[in-house]
Amino acid sequence: MEDRSSVIIFIDDEQQPVGSFKSPINFELDTRKLVDGEHFLRIVSKDPQGKEGIRKIPFIVRNGPDISVEGIKENEVVDGVIPIMVSAYGKGDQKVFLIEGSETPRSIPGWVWIGHILFGGWAIYYLITQLFQK
Repeated sequence: MEDRSSVIIFIDDEQQPVGSFKSPINFELDTRKLVDGEHFLRIVSKDPQGKEGIRKIPFIVRNGPDISVEGIKENEVVDGVIPIMVSAYGKGDQKVFLIEGSETPRSIPGWVWIGHILFGGWAIYYLITQLFQK
């Protein structure tokens, strides 16, 4: 019989492991049981001689509705009246794709307005030069 390393998997600093397995393993991490925010997966392995190895893998859980804010950024210095748009939407049951509410609404970027103004100016110039040509 061949000796294999054992693998013990923990989430964050929990004392109770998610599971203990013989290497190699495949498992599914159900993040629906975790609160949104920063977490880490702590994997402890022991070889047949008893030596231990530890690896920590940080990850961020976002199962709740995604929140998008436009108009203010983190740690931004502001004054006066600031228009802010907040959008929050969830993924639903992930079996049915809902088009309505699945995109974050955003205001039109400034470069698009500048492009429209330049194109409009060029179109007016072109029309005037073509109309008064002999």
